[in-house]
Amino acid sequence: MPAAVRKFRREISEISCCLKYLLFASNVILWLSALLVLSVGIWAWSEKGMFRNITRLHFIALDPAFVLIILGGVTFLLGFMGSVGALRENTCLLGAYAIFLSVLLIAEIGFCAVAFVLKDKGWIKDQATEGLKAFIRHYREDADQQNLIDWIQEDWLQCCGIDGPKDWDGNNYFNCSSIAIGSREACGVPFSCCRRRPQEVIKNKQCGYDVRKEGYGMELSKIIYEKGCVQAGEEWMENNLIIISTTVIIVMFFQILGICFAQNLRADIYTQKSKWH
Repeated sequence: MPAAVRKFRREISEISCCLKYLLFASNVILWLSALLVLSVGIWAWSEKGMFRNITRLHFIALDPAFVLIILGGVTFLLGFMGSVGALRENTCLLGAYAIFLSVLLIAEIGFCAVAFVLKDKGWIKDQATEGLKAFIRHYREDADQQNLIDWIQEDWLQCCGIDGPKDWDGNNYFNCSSIAIGSREACGVPFSCCRRRPQEVIKNKQCGYDVRKEGYGMELSKIIYEKGCVQAGEEWMENNLIIISTTVIIVMFFQILGICFAQNLRADIYTQKSKWH
């Protein structure tokens, strides 16, 4: 092949295939993961009949299925713009992808800054308290919220209530006054408040019955967790601060990398087009 032809081909082939397909492959993985999350969220809402009766939604920001739908939808859109924009060398989609990532990055930085400034003013604690109150109040009304608070209390933080077991008085089923209407769970707590017993194969779902009644015959600290979930959450955050910070930094780094890749690919595409004209 003549040297002049090889030189001409190098000059018009300005787009980096490595950059193009790296951006495409990473966003395809993101897109497929988002599709899975979105599908799970839609399925969960469908199982609860939320599409037929949206008024059943009590606290939309704390509904796990709704959070999955929003998270999956946003990520799906992001992955679609990145993968199709890279594959088709579409500068419009790549620009939208870079802007979308930039907005998310700015929002994350802003949230972290606000959380850091307000951490000593109790704002985060107040938000967590209000969220847990909603979970407790609607514990038997929403299966997803019930499963989530059970996971928080039993598996994640090993806690009970907001500040302690007494907070379960905020639920109609566990309120001590419900004894009058025959609630078996009155003056009790959910099973997720109970301490795990060694070699327990089958979880005792009735382990929290009557534990808040006066004159309960056993030592509570041996039966249930007495620490509130707000305190347990604060301790978990302090103990895992390095891991949390590192994770946030890594996520932001990959977002910045995605913005740089998209912008570089756009620049290569513009350069190639200008050479053709």
